[in-house]
Amino acid sequence: MIHECIPVTAPGSGETGYLYLYFLESSEEMRPREKRPVILMCPGGGYAMTSDREAEPMAMQFLAMGYHVAILRYSVAPARYPTALYQLAESVLWLKRYADRNHIDPDRIILQGCSAGGHLAASYGVAWQEPFLAKAVAARPEQLRVAGLLLCYPVITSGEKAHRESFENLLGDRYGELREELSLERRVTAQTPPTFLWHTAVDDTVPVENSLYFFEALLANGVSAELHIYPVGGHGLSLANEETCRSNGIGVQKECQSWIRLAETWLESLCGDGDGRSRRGF
Repeated sequence: MIHECIPVTAPGSGETGYLYLYFLESSEEMRPREKRPVILMCPGGGYAMTSDREAEPMAMQFLAMGYHVAILRYSVAPARYPTALYQLAESVLWLKRYADRNHIDPDRIILQGCSAGGHLAASYGVAWQEPFLAKAVAARPEQLRVAGLLLCYPVITSGEKAHRESFENLLGDRYGELREELSLERRVTAQTPPTFLWHTAVDDTVPVENSLYFFEALLANGVSAELHIYPVGGHGLSLANEETCRSNGIGVQKECQSWIRLAETWLESLCGDGDGRSRRGF
């Protein structure tokens, strides 16, 4: 395995995040010329931190499916918008720039995010083609395109069902000015990438309406979307198993553990080679 840490600096602010690479080595024994898709992960944490529970344990699952993985530890408060968004854009460009060296398929980069990390991934998904982003990172909009969004209990709306703390951490003293602009259900277009979402109906931190609003906006704009809602389970479940439970034991929810397999099926439909073959080889 190739494991590196790449600094990614946001234009303008100079704030640096870190892109942790987990790339499967190319081997003469195993399809040596294959270019793999990449899951680019944005852990949650309310824009106040980036969660370990939503980083490496989940990355190992995607690696086992046959994907390269990169985890972006983006800048959080007191860093403000659009710092993390610019770092994510720089990460996408880095993966494409060094695609040949790392056996990456540059047309199959999927952004994955949990909670506030889901807001970051979705923010990119609705803004990748906008001139301000391309100008900031000195790229053409088509260079910033990604293949899909995989959102786990994402922060989406800044309205009545908002997780207000995430927006306050993201925006600081510009909260009143930018809050509505970053309510992402309002910014979905036909150019938003295909999206997989899951949430729990009883999430009392980031209400399920966040996923519902985004899903409805995707459908209204003709974007392929898949949504799974579980009737039980709290917020921030990650894999919902013993590996990712909190230190106090909270976070194991057997009913929700199927989301990773549902996501695997969705990823295969998005990134497959067209013959129905699983990336696991079985």
